[in-house]
Amino acid sequence: MKKILVATVKPFAPAAVDNIKEIVDKAGYEFILLEKYSDQSELINAVKDVDAMIIRSDKATKEVIEAAKNLKVIVRAGAGYDNIDLEAATENGVVAMNTPGQNSNAVAELALGMMVYLARNGYNGKPGVELKGKTLGIHAYGNVGKNVARIAKGFGMKVFAFDPFVSKETIEKDGVTAVDTVEELYSTCNYISLHIPANDKTKKSINFELLSKMPKDAVLVNTARKEVIDEEGLIKIFTEKPGFKYIADIAPDCKEEIAEKFEGRYFFTPKKMGAQTAEANINAGAAAANQIINYFEKGDTKFQVNK
Repeated sequence: MKKILVATVKPFAPAAVDNIKEIVDKAGYEFILLEKYSDQSELINAVKDVDAMIIRSDKATKEVIEAAKNLKVIVRAGAGYDNIDLEAATENGVVAMNTPGQNSNAVAELALGMMVYLARNGYNGKPGVELKGKTLGIHAYGNVGKNVARIAKGFGMKVFAFDPFVSKETIEKDGVTAVDTVEELYSTCNYISLHIPANDKTKKSINFELLSKMPKDAVLVNTARKEVIDEEGLIKIFTEKPGFKYIADIAPDCKEEIAEKFEGRYFFTPKKMGAQTAEANINAGAAAANQIINYFEKGDTKFQVNK
């Protein structure tokens, strides 16, 4: 009997765990659960004889992968997969997958919710501004970006997008204006919503030079990864552009300096919040379980990320 481990420092919602277990049991596989572990050694010990593993923000390092002698597939329940050592997975014959689209509405709702929160000054009783009529630039038009566009249009925002990997026709059929360069996106829009992955090309790519192109009262919204931000450039733009604001669901390393110097111009959630809804938990968990079963039963590698 194949063993499927769900290993989550930050647990799925109980309903999501029950759903995953039901899917695994129905397929005739053994379900193993490791939650809220305090040390990486617990994960290393738990993977030793499992055939598949579902993780969230957990680190599937080279050490973890090499300790899992029977491991055939890892699924990251979510879109980002920078917490999986893809090279180690490939070297050890392990298929790594993500579950794109399952958390996208949750992330998009959070992005717009944070925009409203900051636009209304954190609901402190002082007059704020409306989102209606403002320009929103979506940096990367994937599953999350599409949902951000859908919701933003409901607010009456004018939506633009830049994504070199998505055709202009695909973007504009959604009623979104496609721009040709990232510089054009930043110079055009009051708000920029980031949805790029963190990789060698994107890390620190959101720098002072790019941010300086934004209008004077611009707002940068980051529900992607903190690593894509050049924090030295972020501090510089805060200093040189007094109207600039930054909101994110993961605080930068320079959070204390921002809090000390730029009160009222930022908002950070206490932890990564994009996928923190019951619906997203259930969707991503179920997708991960089904992808593992489809891999074992049908050889399906549709969502493989280490090809």
